[in-house]
Amino acid sequence: MGLSLIEGFTKSLAMTVLSEIGDKTFFAAAILAMRHPRKLVLSGCLTALIVMTILSASLGWAAPNLISRRWSHHLTTVLFFGFGLWSLWEGFTEEGEAEELKEVEAKLNADWKAETGSNKGDSKVREDLKKQQRPFLTQFFSPVFLKAFSITFFGEWGDKSQIATIGLASDENPFGVVLGGIVGQAFCTTAAALGGKSLASQISEKMVALSSGVLFLIFGLLSFLSVTGES
Repeated sequence: MGLSLIEGFTKSLAMTVLSEIGDKTFFAAAILAMRHPRKLVLSGCLTALIVMTILSASLGWAAPNLISRRWSHHLTTVLFFGFGLWSLWEGFTEEGEAEELKEVEAKLNADWKAETGSNKGDSKVREDLKKQQRPFLTQFFSPVFLKAFSITFFGEWGDKSQIATIGLASDENPFGVVLGGIVGQAFCTTAAALGGKSLASQISEKMVALSSGVLFLIFGLLSFLSVTGES
């Protein structure tokens, strides 16, 4: 139990960090943190990622109860190889390392202009005063928190990292997968919120894609060899 927990934690942590750094939700957190209170942005993004990690791991844990463990293991192996090749292809065919950052920034800029188009001068001061007057707990249900939560949650839904988490939880200790995923998400999101666009722009999406591709292929190989060893 202890060894499987550590193995699930280690795999989930490594996969999460390499999948999330340079991801759209990473850039979104970095840009939102430049325009809104970091505490609210970080809280909204982290809440969404924790919910998504627990939900994904729960689906992975339930998978062997719906189909045989042997078949779920085979599917996980195929997923790892598939995501590995996909990530390597993205890394080798990446046209510009800042393309995803520009795409996210353009979308958030459009939203920002729509929200602030009618506000002038002291609107930010008034907003800050209102936030200071709110009770502590109600701040976490503010429009900023909800925006950060929704952008992150729906940005992760159906993402490669979510599907990989489902596959990993079906093959490893789900508690280890959840713990590793949460620690990895907290690390990446905190770095994005604190580092802002300056950090995000320094990240080589190509190197991240190639590194995650190699990691997925290693996971696929280990999963394949574990089946070979059992047979």
